[in-house]
Amino acid sequence: MDKRIQELIDFTKIKFGLDHYYLQRHSLSRNVNIFNETVYILCMEWFPNDVTIQEDDDSNPEGTAVIEINVNTRKFESAIFVMGKTFAKGGIKFANLDTNTIIKWIERETGLTYGKQFQLHKEDEGELQFKECFEGASVSPSGIIDVKFNLEGKLTSFSVHGQFPSKEMVKEEAYALSLEKVENIAKEQLKLIEFPSFEQKKISPVYAVEEIYVTNDGTSTIPFEIIADVRSFLKIDKTISWNKPINEPFIRKEISWIEDVTAEQAFACEPSPFSFPITKVEQEKCVMAVEELLRQEYPKDTGRWMLKTLHRDKGYIHAILRANHQDNRVFQRKLMIMIDARSLQAVNYMDNKPMLEIYDQFQTPDKVTITKDEAFEKIKELFELKPYYVYDFEQKQYVLCGKIDCQHGVNAGSGEVISLDDL
Repeated sequence: MDKRIQELIDFTKIKFGLDHYYLQRHSLSRNVNIFNETVYILCMEWFPNDVTIQEDDDSNPEGTAVIEINVNTRKFESAIFVMGKTFAKGGIKFANLDTNTIIKWIERETGLTYGKQFQLHKEDEGELQFKECFEGASVSPSGIIDVKFNLEGKLTSFSVHGQFPSKEMVKEEAYALSLEKVENIAKEQLKLIEFPSFEQKKISPVYAVEEIYVTNDGTSTIPFEIIADVRSFLKIDKTISWNKPINEPFIRKEISWIEDVTAEQAFACEPSPFSFPITKVEQEKCVMAVEELLRQEYPKDTGRWMLKTLHRDKGYIHAILRANHQDNRVFQRKLMIMIDARSLQAVNYMDNKPMLEIYDQFQTPDKVTITKDEAFEKIKELFELKPYYVYDFEQKQYVLCGKIDCQHGVNAGSGEVISLDDL
């Protein structure tokens, strides 16, 4: 075993008090974060000493410690004791289950500062959940820190998800937005959307707000969907058209990706191939691959699909397509085509049409009786505008925005103001 890996294993054993455990298996993996940085992770599965046989279903036995550490920063990404059971002796224990004690421990473990980079979000019995922030303002995409402990105060689960940007990555400025300043944008975001109700087997037409981020100067916006996807992507926005279909069936291939990562790669911080930008040649071949698949599987759909983005995912390039003509349904027609990153040929695809067809059996929407202007007047006082530091993939930094949202909508048939949570 590489001595640097062994040192991390020994460090972990002492840190979490795993004297009554043995290392069953370990592996190296790598992923690419939203900053296009390659992150190397060492995953360890520690079995309690009295367990010698793996469960029949390959699941880890109760009390197993599954621990992941960032090879380069030596910070732990997660430490989870299966079924909340721990046999750790002299490991991590929080005296008196004190929240401040736990916060101080998180600060030491992560190098983050409470109130500036993370803040308490939810508190339940035996669990504290924190959300990412920057100087107290919300951040998007948002990170989460979760800590669980038993009645004795022993750690049973710890996980960190998110980027938690440094000060250098944030474009700081004074928040200058108000609902009055962005009223025109807010009104544009009020859309007539058809919401399905599984209980009533009915579709209801509702004027509801489509979330969006408005930059602090009020001149531009960042779509909520793009941020929610939390990955680096290449914008294409190209309608795919053709003259002749291809009269051959598309043969799907199984999607699988196993990558052997070496210690040398990890400790040298070798950039993953998935972090490389999609070249012009790759882009052109991906567009051709998308067109070829559409000509085979959707021969009558020329001009009906727009290729929105391309992004790398493991050994593939994913192409995201949207139907050019969209209805008012809350869920819109979407295609994802998986393209082999080496051959640049489409190998599989996912279409959400089967999910959308479920709603065809629902009762048709009520007749719309009020206008968008009337609906806006009814709920404009309920609109929300909250400051957010949003990662801008083009500027490659966090910029201050206001998030336009509303927890209510207007039933377009009855004119009633309703809570979207009730739909």
